[in-house]
This record gives sequence, structure tokens and C-alpha cells, in this order.
Amino acid sequence: MAPTTRRRALGTLAAALTAAIATPQLAQATGRRHRPRPLLRAHAHNDYAHPRPLFDALDHRFNSVEADIYLVDGDLLVAHDPVDLDPARTLDSLYLAPLAARVKAHHGAVYRGWHIPLQLLIDIKTEGAATYLEIDRQLRRYRGLFTTYAHGRVHDGPVTAVVSGDRAARAPMEAQRIRSAFYDGRPADLGTAAPASLIPLISDDWTLNFTWRGVGPFPAAERDRLRGIVAAAHARRQQVRFWATPDLAGPERDAVWAELLAADVDYLNTDDLAGLEAFLDAHAR
Repeated sequence: MAPTTRRRALGTLAAALTAAIATPQLAQATGRRHRPRPLLRAHAHNDYAHPRPLFDALDHRFNSVEADIYLVDGDLLVAHDPVDLDPARTLDSLYLAPLAARVKAHHGAVYRGWHIPLQLLIDIKTEGAATYLEIDRQLRRYRGLFTTYAHGRVHDGPVTAVVSGDRAARAPMEAQRIRSAFYDGRPADLGTAAPASLIPLISDDWTLNFTWRGVGPFPAAERDRLRGIVAAAHARRQQVRFWATPDLAGPERDAVWAELLAADVDYLNTDDLAGLEAFLDAHAR
């Protein structure tokens, strides 16, 4: 073989080997870029009211979903009002079992390639203590799915269950040394002895704290109050969510959402999945 031909052949071989080594790395990086990026601040309020509970929120990349539950004849039924109760619509069938199947299919993650816990907010509508004990029993059936608290330490799982609603759930939760759920606190819990390992989330009704609904400038005193709540919570490694914020598409809602982002509020509450997805994508940082 002539020297020029030999050099060309060796060069071709080296290029092929380089490509063979680089291709898996490139494919891995490209695959990560094309996997849906979860919207960490997106909370699906009344998630069960959508045509496809849970799955509509996941399709819009929400990383927090909310289910109202009633304890009825020993099971946990999902509905907003008692008149809507249906024995076929259970917490297990709509949320627990589908999440377990998805996490298994995605090798330990709700969103493939993103090992960030999804928040499942369970809002108790019946007596809290008895309802929580049933929640606890059902969550424990899904070993490895839920973030757990055990003997003073928190162990992250693919899904973090946070119990809200009837406040009587708190006492049995506080008494447990091992549990698969956490408690949704209120601003009154800020500065108390309750740790983030019990209360990782502080939630409240926007209208009880602020008069502003997105029309005109945000009053300076109210902006300071909002940022003070967030700062106090974050100092204790707790997250913040407000419900009853304006949720009708338009400049008023966008103004409130923009202030929530600016204040570093952790979850924006909505029933409009596509609307919040578009807003967060437009304000990505």
C-alpha cells in the first residue's frame, strides 16, 4: 500500500474509533435534552377534575398534583364534593397504582431521566385522624415509591406525599417514628418547633393574606409580607404554596404569577394546566 493510501486508511480508522466512542456520550446527552423537563413550580389544583387525572398534569410536565379524598367504607375516594363520590375513583386507582407503574417503567423516576420527587398533595375532606391512618396504610403498600421519614431522617423517593385538609391528621403523624407522608403547614407554623421533616410545605389562602388580585401595582407592604413568608419558610428548608390566586387567563393572573416567581414562591397553583405550562416556559430562568 502506498504511504498516502496507508495514511488515509489509518486516518479513516481513527475517525471511526473516535465516532464510536463519542456516539454513546452524544446520544446520552441528546436523549437527556429531549426528555420532558418537569416544571418544578407547577401545582395542579383539583387535579382529579381533569379528563385524565394525573396523566394530563404529567403531560403538561407538572411536578405537583392535588387530590381531595373522603374516607368511605374503609376506602379513600377522590372527589371535590360528596355528591361526586364514585367507588371506582379511588386514591389508589387514580394516583398510587399509576405512579408506581410509571416509576417502574422509568427506572425509578416519575419523569424519565429526572430523579426529582413529584409532590402528591392529599387533601383530606373527612375526619383527619382516621382518614390519615388509612392513607398511611395504603402508602406503605408501595415500598420504595414514597419519600419516607424514619427515626429522625428523611429518605427521598420518587413521590413525596403531603397531607393537607382536616387538621386532625397532624397528631397521628407527629406520633409516628416511621411514616410515608408529610404535613402541609400554615403560616402560623413558621417559627415554631415543627421541623421540615414533618412540615416541608407551608400553604395558605391568598385572599386571607393579600388584597391584591393583579390589578395595578402590587402594594409595597403586601410584597414585603409575601417575601417575608417565603424567606422565613426557606430559612427552615420549607416550601411555599398559595391557593385561591387569580386563575382566569389574562394580565391580572400573569401579574400575580410574575410576583410569585419574583418572590421565589415554590408552587404556582392552577386548574389551567396549559396556561401555567406556557407561562413557566416563557419565564424560564
